[in-house]
Formats: sequence, structure tokens, C-alpha cells
Amino acid sequence: MAESAGILLYRMSNSLEVFLAHMGGPFWARRTEGAWTIPKGEFMTGEDALATARREFAEEIGTAAPDVAYVKLGSFRYTSGKVVHVFAGEAPEFTVDAVSSNTFELEWPPRSGKRQTFPEIDDARWVPVAEARPLLVAGQRPMLDALAATLRNH
Repeated sequence: MAESAGILLYRMSNSLEVFLAHMGGPFWARRTEGAWTIPKGEFMTGEDALATARREFAEEIGTAAPDVAYVKLGSFRYTSGKVVHVFAGEAPEFTVDAVSSNTFELEWPPRSGKRQTFPEIDDARWVPVAEARPLLVAGQRPMLDALAATLRNH
């Protein structure tokens, strides 16, 4: 079973906002709904979940995750069986002028024999939580409910 860890940043502006990233590459290029994610990635051998989440944030966004207190929101299982361990942190001052993501290589167009390089993440921004649900991949939507519950209890 694949396991990943990620960071869900949030802030209160006029309303609750979350920091989301748009997945890069040709499959996601023209998609909006279901094409956004939290910065996340798979564990390296011996790495703990928060360290993984912080490393992946830096790799996918191009800047270090903000130095704030993180709380574990929970572990969320996708229908594929993959589990994502999510940490939330309030980061009202966090901004990114431009995403500088790590890349992946893919044969594109399919069966062309040509390999192209694409960024894992091609955009990232603050989104009002009311608008975030349809943007997120389905397996991450429960994270928004967990965040709301966590904020209500604190």
C-alpha cells in the first residue's frame, strides 16, 4: 500500500481559505475540477510523516513550508487504497509569487517515442474553502471536513 504525507495550509481572510496546488502535466492541463491537491508525496525509507510532508511541500512548491505549528488532521484512504497522512497549519502570512516544482518525464504525445519533462505542480494559490471541494481530487475532499472539525474544537 502506498503512503504519502502532505500539508494543508489554511488562513482566515474574509473567510476560511486553504492553499491548494494544481497538478502539472498534460493530463491535468485543461482540467480544473478534481485537478487540485495539497502538496504531498511518498515517504522515503525511515522518514516520519511530518518530515515527508515538509520535504514534499518544498519540492512541489519551490519554497519551504512555513515554520508554523502543524496538527495531524488524520490519515485519508483513497479508493485506490493509497493513504495520505495530512498535517494542517495556520499560515496567514504565507505567499508564493511563482511555483517552482520538481519535474517528471513522460512520453508525450502517447506512443510518439518523444519524452517531455513536466512540472509536478504548475500552479498553487489560496482558495476559499467553499470553492475548494470541487477543485480537490475526490480522495482529499474529506480533509476539508477534518479541518473544519479541528478548527471548531480549538
